[in-house]
Amino acid sequence: MKNICVYCGSSSGSRVEYAEGARALAQALVANQLGLVYGGSNLGLMGAVAEEVLRLGGRAVGVIPQTLVTKELAHPALTELYVTRDMHERKAMMAELSDGFIALPGGLGTFEELFEILTWAQLSFHHKPVGILNVNGYYDGLLSFLDHAHAEAFIRPQHRNMLMAHTDASKLLAAFKEYEAPAVVKWV
Repeated sequence: MKNICVYCGSSSGSRVEYAEGARALAQALVANQLGLVYGGSNLGLMGAVAEEVLRLGGRAVGVIPQTLVTKELAHPALTELYVTRDMHERKAMMAELSDGFIALPGGLGTFEELFEILTWAQLSFHHKPVGILNVNGYYDGLLSFLDHAHAEAFIRPQHRNMLMAHTDASKLLAAFKEYEAPAVVKWV
């Protein structure tokens, strides 16, 4: 693995623990010599994770649509910044540049990115690990809902198990190194 894509909020949320979790993930990335690929903003948790990676001498690559650059949301000091035409191109480029995907706390955009990349894994469009850094129990409800969807036979066991979740960034990255994509199951 060379780069990890991090999906997270352009807001810092209501608890200091969320920014602390973003910085802890940044520290784990740099300690494991992994580059950061993220949405390119200097706001909220996005800014926190990028700032910490850069402060520690790591590599931070941003991918941002032109419409957000125009609103002056782009981080001014990244290792690399790619500007895309739109959100679809942004997500495709982030996926192409990354060897794994982690969601920190965030809102609708974070959820959408997480579920799209997880769906791509389910469909075998990629075989990269996908995980959640469950800071302060932020994703407890979502993880319970996914377990419910599995129990109701809407998510197959091998697909439910594709989404890893940890409260510790280093343990999540260690699980990424051991990840093996499930065998392709033909849909009947």
